[in-house]
Amino acid sequence: MVSRLPRSVDLAHFCQKLNRVKTLEADMMETSLNRCLTTVDLTLLGLGGMVGSGLYVLTGTVAKETAGPAIVVSFIIAGIASLLAALCYAEFGARVPKTGSAYMFTYISVGEIWAFLIGWNVILEYMIGGAAVARAWSGYLDAIFDHKIKNFTETHVGRWQVPFLAHYPDFLASSILLVAMAFISFGARFSSWLNHIFSAVSMGVILFILVMGFILARPQNWSTSEGGFAPYGLSGIMAGSATCFYAFVGFDVIATSSEEARNPQRAIPRAIAISLSLATGAYILVSMVLTLMVPWHSLDPDSALADAFYRRGYSWAGFIVAVGSICAMNTVLLSNLFSLPRIVYAMAEDGLFFHVFSRVHPRTQVPVVAIVVFGLLMATLALIFDLEALVQFLSIGTLLAYTFVAASVIVLRFQRPKAEVPNPAAGSEPTRSPTESIAGATEPKEYESFSDKLHLVGKEKEAKSQREPGQLKAAFEPYLDFLSDFYPGEVVTVAVVVLMVSALCLSSILVFGQSQLHLPTWSYVLLILLFSLAFVVSLLLISVHEQQQGSRTFQLPLVPLTPALSIFINLYLMLKLNYMTWLRFSVWLAAGLLVYFGYGIRHSKENLRNSQAPAVSARYVVFPSSSLEETVQTVQPTTLPSQGLEEEAMEEDAKR
Repeated sequence: MVSRLPRSVDLAHFCQKLNRVKTLEADMMETSLNRCLTTVDLTLLGLGGMVGSGLYVLTGTVAKETAGPAIVVSFIIAGIASLLAALCYAEFGARVPKTGSAYMFTYISVGEIWAFLIGWNVILEYMIGGAAVARAWSGYLDAIFDHKIKNFTETHVGRWQVPFLAHYPDFLASSILLVAMAFISFGARFSSWLNHIFSAVSMGVILFILVMGFILARPQNWSTSEGGFAPYGLSGIMAGSATCFYAFVGFDVIATSSEEARNPQRAIPRAIAISLSLATGAYILVSMVLTLMVPWHSLDPDSALADAFYRRGYSWAGFIVAVGSICAMNTVLLSNLFSLPRIVYAMAEDGLFFHVFSRVHPRTQVPVVAIVVFGLLMATLALIFDLEALVQFLSIGTLLAYTFVAASVIVLRFQRPKAEVPNPAAGSEPTRSPTESIAGATEPKEYESFSDKLHLVGKEKEAKSQREPGQLKAAFEPYLDFLSDFYPGEVVTVAVVVLMVSALCLSSILVFGQSQLHLPTWSYVLLILLFSLAFVVSLLLISVHEQQQGSRTFQLPLVPLTPALSIFINLYLMLKLNYMTWLRFSVWLAAGLLVYFGYGIRHSKENLRNSQAPAVSARYVVFPSSSLEETVQTVQPTTLPSQGLEEEAMEEDAKR
């Protein structure tokens, strides 16, 4: 037993390392980046990230192959589902105005290794997303010139017959990315100005499509003679929603840019709400116009909008649409190249990734090393990989990030705000106790007179009557008194884990229960009821605890219901992806774990901070009332027992 004790202590210390959370600076507005982006800049960045190739390619594909004219309903459902995730990002972006998006949000609430894996997957998402858009950009331009670029390359370079690689190297797509990388290196202000130009052209073309489309609309294209409004039924509408959901994944560029926003507390929520509303409206109206102009079953999936105008005899309009599509793809490229280096910069700044990527150019104030290295990697992907192979790998990292951000919102909302604890070894002042915080004291004070001590005891009683975040609500104490024995936030954390597991199991039964597992009807229904019950019970357990109140920044409404629904939708959509996507995802995760355990866990700033802090044996120290008199003897005469004990607990809280 004695020989096993050190091993168990080492294991507990190792697990504590993996789950340590990031300590935020006192002034979160301080940054080495340039805070120059306004609400308009952020809105157009988000809009450019969402309204791109999806508007010109995805609408035709889903309308013809999945939903028919009911693609309009599919986009409405997808927009609502995306709104749930976007609101979670809005709360964090306003509350923690630091670059890093989902990585940063997970780090400050869930733990280090989870944050690293989220950041690692978001890096992959942006790399593949940028390469895929560059391939689509190249293919669209090649189609305008009757595939002369493709024919020239195959003639002078040759064709490849390698699985997962393109049939020929796409030098045009690679060159597009290199040019965009150069523009991004000039700074956030220049990148935003360039995005304004492309976004203005793109929105002008969208308005042209809507006006001309409604003029040329034929209501009979939605009639039963053409297959009706929903030829694929409800299943087609829901399948279309799952595909359309990926059209909105670009809004997280706004949260990634929060460290360069002038007033992030107001700008981030507004920009996310406005850009998502405009993008949803654009997708709904364009899909409506497209299916009214020509019959849905005759659409060309590769260039549906341009082809629709060509077929109605307006070839000049088709050319305008082609120009708009290229501008829209440029905004998506800029969005990806803008976000990716900032995620890398945030991870390198925290010590979890190689330090060289945290270097910021003194004049342009951008992470130039990260931009150059990952821009070259993105250009290489676009050069050699096929578009279809890239797109299949795109969605899983995004959905995983959405899931963890939604869970982080719940965890952080029911946590006590962490106090800043100075390091005693550095010669700082003693830690302020909770009672002094409530009294509004700015410096530690010694209470020498008996009347002062009585006054402090009265303040302590008043503090105890006020419920902390994570504590059981007073109205439920008579019925759920056993939950009061846990420290604040502990029950909520466990309930969030149960909620995620039950959501995953419920989604698995819904996706695979009858199609692949071939469950009997009675067991299928029983499992759905059991996991639904676990999901609802975990929601109720979270709801009976106190939340943080009085925040000056934007707060997500209907917590924990809203993030819980987002978690369920994201997990359901992840399970709809094919097994090859999961296999590639697992390989990328394994590579990320090698980087973390080989470099990040030792160079983490939190690791260096914790190694300098004094060791404390327990997180919380709770004494029964019967032993309180014995405790008083160990405390100095000028310090109340509860004050000393609470200081010790707060020091351990800040360490964790």
